[in-house]
Amino acid sequence: MSYPGYPPTGYPPFPGYPPAGQESSFPPPGQYPYPSGFPPVGGGAYPPAPSSSYPGAGGYPAPGGYPAPGGYPGAPPPGGAPAYPGVPPGQGFGTPPGGAGLSGYPQPPSQSYGVGPAQVPLPGGFPGGQMPSQYPGGQAPYPSQINTESFPSYPVFSPVSLDYNSEPAAMTQGVQGTVQPAANFDAMRDAEILRKAMKGFGTDEQAIVDVVANRSSDQRQKIKAAFKTMYGKDLIKDLKSELSGNMEELILALFMPSTYYDAWSLRNAMKGAGTQERVLIEILCTRTNQEIREIVRCYQSEFGRDLEKDIRSDTSGHFERLLVSMCQGNRDENQNVNHQLAQEDAQRLYQAGEGRLGTDESCFNMILATRSFPQLKATVEAYSRVANRDLLSSVAREFSGSVESGLKTILQCALNRPAFFAERLYYSMKGAGTDDSTLVRIVVTRSEIDLVQIKQMFSQMYQKTLGTMIASDTSGDYRKLLLAIVGQ
Repeated sequence: MSYPGYPPTGYPPFPGYPPAGQESSFPPPGQYPYPSGFPPVGGGAYPPAPSSSYPGAGGYPAPGGYPAPGGYPGAPPPGGAPAYPGVPPGQGFGTPPGGAGLSGYPQPPSQSYGVGPAQVPLPGGFPGGQMPSQYPGGQAPYPSQINTESFPSYPVFSPVSLDYNSEPAAMTQGVQGTVQPAANFDAMRDAEILRKAMKGFGTDEQAIVDVVANRSSDQRQKIKAAFKTMYGKDLIKDLKSELSGNMEELILALFMPSTYYDAWSLRNAMKGAGTQERVLIEILCTRTNQEIREIVRCYQSEFGRDLEKDIRSDTSGHFERLLVSMCQGNRDENQNVNHQLAQEDAQRLYQAGEGRLGTDESCFNMILATRSFPQLKATVEAYSRVANRDLLSSVAREFSGSVESGLKTILQCALNRPAFFAERLYYSMKGAGTDDSTLVRIVVTRSEIDLVQIKQMFSQMYQKTLGTMIASDTSGDYRKLLLAIVGQ
């Protein structure tokens, strides 16, 4: 599946970039850090925006202020790259000048340059109601289902030793989760509520939803420990005996420490016949170095297995090499961008793919596995000027299958991580049936990181809210709990 077009040139910065305290090495607001000679000849200058509409970005037009594609200097002619899914004609986000035939990639929420997290309003026009817009297409492409019998009863892996705020500061600035730690938290009181909810005939699912959806992952671990101390019983085993199906999977995922849940998901994706490559890509290509190293350690301590060896035995070829590179957790995380290097990398990638017969896959692997996400974003921008084509479409032309998906996931995360997860959520529910495992995994793993921004991108890309789509695709207590987590 090819990732639809986007305008890399003039793209707003990575959330919270530059890192706090390093603003001096960046131009002040109003100057965009591009190499000299940008925009390209014939592109014209950026039109000035109304001074009130886009704080902190000088002459950059506000998301709502882009003219419709076609009316912009340097916009692609008819027949250029396709618009991003769900963006209706005449309402897209026009390409800034110099874009090489690219249009319609959703703009991330407004971000300011080094002045703290931006206050981002929700995109207008989708106040919880479903828009009469249906996305054309076929089945959801992730039909795998998880057998919840294989959930462990209680992970031994201790969350106490982990730092869950492991994203570099520059990656978490300006993004936020929908689940916040509860104030006046009392683990013993919560354990008692859960015990009462499961005691006697029937189960009070609403009481379980109220507690679980409004506590952070760390607080849930404390409830689990308090429950065992107070009643001498395992909370997870009790919950498993009371619940079933998707509700069971969701509750158990919420009670796993986040690192353990990632490690468990990877193990489950490689266990038995077949491999769920999309799960491996989603986790290994999007996590930070520290998160990946903790996942590797947890995988060894909990399952007594070496993650790299399991990847090698379950995958092959260039896809195997890419995943082995990812599980080293050695990506450069310096948030400063070297534009000279971006230009050189863009040239290298062009010579390794479009500029030759055949493809030098190792060159793509080396650059996409080692460079920081802000550096890759600059490389994507430079590539569109070097090759007159965007890097995502070049990857689609040069690669296929799982390695194509993996490389594109890395680039999508560099450009707009919330948009990547919004797209995964959309396709988990689109068409006949629901890929509940993907839906549960993304909602749970992003709920304390950037689910607010994912919801905003979802509305922008598909003209309906995430809550609307979840409500129409799920039912019962499972729906109640999912909607409570996404804050609907």
